[in-house]
Amino acid sequence: MRIYPKKSVFGWKGDNGLGNTLIEQIIQGDKTATCSFKAEYTETELEDVLGSKGEMVTVVDQTGTARCNIRILDVFETTFGNPDMRLVRGEGDGNDVRAFQEDHRRAWHETMQDAELKDDTVLVVELFELVGVAEEGE
Repeated sequence: MRIYPKKSVFGWKGDNGLGNTLIEQIIQGDKTATCSFKAEYTETELEDVLGSKGEMVTVVDQTGTARCNIRILDVFETTFGNPDMRLVRGEGDGNDVRAFQEDHRRAWHETMQDAELKDDTVLVVELFELVGVAEEGE
């Protein structure tokens, strides 16, 4: 599998295996979207991600191991309280907005620290498609 310069890391120390679960969902085709808080980006990072439509990205786990490649299909903003349904479906929640919100409240609890997750919290969404999976031992 080719390794691309642009990387997307799934997982962090103490995530109880969530990063690996998300990567497996990508590989199985169940996860076709991801999102982050707009407030977490610097201006340069935000410009980079918003301009990434069409780019190839290597997905790596928290140890830096390349697991698969994805192509960014679209990038846009939405709010946590009224998320775009492409995000909800792409995160594997079907049409269940509440399930999406609860899953993300739990997952982001530690990364949010003292910040409150509100309905008007802006999310940056990346929709993607799987284009390749690393072979065992690659």
